[in-house]
Amino acid sequence: MNLTSDLALRRAIRWVAILNMAYFGIEFMVAVAIGSVSLFADSIDFLEDTSINLLILLALGWSARRRARVGQVLAGLIMVPGIATLWTAWQKFTTLVPPEAISLSLTGAGAFTVNLISAFLLVRYRHHASSLTKAAFLSARNDVFANVAIVGAGLVTAYTLSAWPDLIVGLSIAAVNIGAAREVWMASKKEHLEAEA
Repeated sequence: MNLTSDLALRRAIRWVAILNMAYFGIEFMVAVAIGSVSLFADSIDFLEDTSINLLILLALGWSARRRARVGQVLAGLIMVPGIATLWTAWQKFTTLVPPEAISLSLTGAGAFTVNLISAFLLVRYRHHASSLTKAAFLSARNDVFANVAIVGAGLVTAYTLSAWPDLIVGLSIAAVNIGAAREVWMASKKEHLEAEA
């Protein structure tokens, strides 16, 4: 990667980290206020995405071997929202009180906007620095799909007054994060083997 491309990548990742950190606070407060599993999962995901992007900023200039190790750490970080979601969902099963539908959909729409901007900022770099930028891009891309599902869960909750749409979407977000973690782990493992050779 040349210097101009490297600077552009760093700028894109910095903006993604700022956007993710800012929306984490908003979404987490709404999730707690309305008791939403899917928003809780997504807010923790925003915090995890901030961490991933800050780690990537630090690691971009490192050797291939060190970047591969960071990629393995990132794979572990991507798992965190899934585990947090499973715990929150388990607690929600005891009450099954639906979250407030309009707040759920509006907050999900805001998250969609932030993640779509992030995905557009990162799409051209998804193959650069292998597992590192792949982790950032996959997180943003997967979050866009998750946010569409959150908006849909809010609409279905408004119609059915059921807690299940929110729970199902929250658990789906956990499953997507686990799949992304596996992809990043495999990419970093390949990087590590190439660095050893």
